[in-house]
Amino acid sequence: TCLWKPSPTSILGCWVIYKILKEAGLPDGVLNFLPADGPLFGDAIFQHPDLAGVHFTGSTDTFAVIWRAIADNLRPYNSYPRVVGETGGKNFHFVHSSADVESVIFNTIRSAFEYQGQKCSAASRLYAPADLWPQIKEGLVENIKKIKVGPVEEFDSFMCAVIDEASFRRIASYIDLAKASDDYEVIAGGGYDDSKGWFVEPTVIVTTDPNSKLMTDEIFGPVLTVYVYEPEAFEATLTLCDHTSKYALTGAVFARDRSALMTASDHLRYSAGNFYINDKSTGSIVAQQPFGGGRGSGTNDKSGSVINLLRWTSIRTVKENFLPCTDFTYPHMAPED
Repeated sequence: TCLWKPSPTSILGCWVIYKILKEAGLPDGVLNFLPADGPLFGDAIFQHPDLAGVHFTGSTDTFAVIWRAIADNLRPYNSYPRVVGETGGKNFHFVHSSADVESVIFNTIRSAFEYQGQKCSAASRLYAPADLWPQIKEGLVENIKKIKVGPVEEFDSFMCAVIDEASFRRIASYIDLAKASDDYEVIAGGGYDDSKGWFVEPTVIVTTDPNSKLMTDEIFGPVLTVYVYEPEAFEATLTLCDHTSKYALTGAVFARDRSALMTASDHLRYSAGNFYINDKSTGSIVAQQPFGGGRGSGTNDKSGSVINLLRWTSIRTVKENFLPCTDFTYPHMAPED
């Protein structure tokens, strides 16, 4: 049996999905919907001897707490619990000088700003070559002006409010940091307003420091930070991209040069569990694109696929012998003629 504990900020949506599953014929007791206080819920399940596994989606820090709690309670368990986590991401779009600029612009806007950037796969850092940056910059700035930020009831709203006040304050703090530092330049957006909901403008910030806080921290909001590199430093910047973040969830490379794509793929092999070529770093579909990443982004068990499903099975190997055993010795033990 499974206990489903939803996030406090997504109870309604999860409840609707649960009711759909029940209406579709899910038997009673297979899945139990249980909204609860996180620490209270954890204290109950982590000390239960029948805990068989935890499948967690959320922050990297919370997942570390869960893993530690399971380790601390390992002795009473009837089996070793399976632990799967899908946590944070500091996802990148990396642009080569051969890239299609228009594709870069529109895929980046979609990835960084749809759902207000509040998805673990959203693009939040962009590496752009200096020879294409003026065109990319112009395209981003002009098209971001066209984005409608409004209520969800209006279907032409590309962005809506962020999830809650805590998220709003966190995102705003990063924008304020950029405005106050000489290392950053806000070139689009930068505004936020909580007078009627928690609204944050789609924001693009350029930094001169590739290891700055906005390039390394997961903000989980509509904030894209850009680092402009010299084209001749392509491979060095790929290495920089690989080493900048503790996460490895999603990433995308834009190039029409196949050699550049292969070079990028090699350098970024462990930088993204879901790696996109000339496409946005987000939008995986259940049962079509197995999803998950390593490093600080989780256990990379590929949710939405049979790969993940097998993590929750206990596999038994069965051997049946149809040839009776007539001696305990083996052929190699027979005496020589």
